[in-house]
Amino acid sequence: MNGWNHGDWMIGSGGWMFFGWLWMALVWLIPILLLFALGKYLLGNIQLGQDRNGHSRTALDILDAAYARGEISREDYLQKREDLQKK
Repeated sequence: MNGWNHGDWMIGSGGWMFFGWLWMALVWLIPILLLFALGKYLLGNIQLGQDRNGHSRTALDILDAAYARGEISREDYLQKREDLQKK
């Protein structure tokens, strides 16, 4: 007597157990992939020394950005800009 209570349904009639594992893998895999894609989208393809468009940034560009963000004082900015322009 094979049926729901005797275990044959897990293996003998189409392998429904496999679909359970497949479904569980998809339930975990899809959110993880979505989080990865969201992180990639938000962070962009930023590399050290390049902006979001992939253009190389010079030391003067980085200095200008730091001054614009208020990270350095005017005196520091002028001194560092002068040092960079001498080279």
